[in-house]
Amino acid sequence: MSDSEQEIAVDQQESEIEATENEKEVKSKKKPYKLSLNRTEDFNAKLKKRGVLYLARVPPRMDPTKVRRILSEFGEVTRVYLEEEDKSARKRRQKATGKSGSKRYKEGWIEFAEKKVAKNVAASLNNTPITNHKRSVHYDDLWNLKYLKKFQWDFLTEKVAYERRVREQKLRIEMVNARKENQAYSNLVEAGKVMDRINERRKKRGAEDDLDQDKKKTRKFKQNKAVKDTSDKAASKAVIGSLV
Repeated sequence: MSDSEQEIAVDQQESEIEATENEKEVKSKKKPYKLSLNRTEDFNAKLKKRGVLYLARVPPRMDPTKVRRILSEFGEVTRVYLEEEDKSARKRRQKATGKSGSKRYKEGWIEFAEKKVAKNVAASLNNTPITNHKRSVHYDDLWNLKYLKKFQWDFLTEKVAYERRVREQKLRIEMVNARKENQAYSNLVEAGKVMDRINERRKKRGAEDDLDQDKKKTRKFKQNKAVKDTSDKAASKAVIGSLV
């Protein structure tokens, strides 16, 4: 291969590399997806058409997927939210039964794509058996449904967010109180230790004072006996009378 042919081949390779790089830059500089106004308006209109049901009691072994599967037979279910039971209630239940068991829920909300369907479902299924199959775990359970008029899913999300903030605030307050109690307890412990050291020093000082008193010698003074007057009382009276 001559020098000219080699130069042509090199130029072709460089042009191919530049073309691939330009294609990569064009792919990386894709325009961001913009939602049109008509689509947003259509979506908001669909949201207004949706209806929400309130499930007052969630039977055991019932989860969101099962609720969606059962109620989807009557209409399009868009969203399902079930509120879990409290941790303290779960612990009490597990302690009473002696089994861990599955997760349980207290209440729930089901959103249908159309309000009419939601109203009909609430009216037809309320206080009716969940299933007619005798082998099913929900054979003796009843639906407890109610249609929520003028209720939107945003209200539920706001409620959940508010309850979460309340729980976080309560937890924060409990942590602050626990820290205060721990600090007070530690202060009492330190004060008790100080008093113990003071009492120990006092005991040591008292023992040393007792030893010093024992070591001190007591001086004994020998007292002479008193001299009794054995002279005649009459003579003494006469002498005293002569002096007077």
